[in-house]
Amino acid sequence: MEEYKQVILIRTDLEMGTGKKCAQSCHASVSASDLVRFQNKSVWKNWKNSGQKKIVLKIKSKEELNNMIIKLEKHKLPYFIVKDAGLTQLPPGTTTAVGIGPVLSTEIDKITGDLKLL
Repeated sequence: MEEYKQVILIRTDLEMGTGKKCAQSCHASVSASDLVRFQNKSVWKNWKNSGQKKIVLKIKSKEELNNMIIKLEKHKLPYFIVKDAGLTQLPPGTTTAVGIGPVLSTEIDKITGDLKLL
């Protein structure tokens, strides 16, 4: 059976607190999942019914995140960019995280496989 997973990218240069990182990860996960549920229900169901695998990875800067988004666009992978509301630690509109997929693990590993776990 093919393996599906979701990848969450969290910016480490923002020095968010642990709770903030967790909240931003959740925003990225839920929003990216919703995108896939509407765009490709069979992929979403396969992921949902196989444990909803998620991997949270570090991204070091906005520039590195932008380069990653270019790669995601090139490979036509679904993603969601999280921009903070600015109510606590960060200025409004700060890009904090990106949720990718769920997609086939083999597809996303080609793009994010070199990043470190958060």
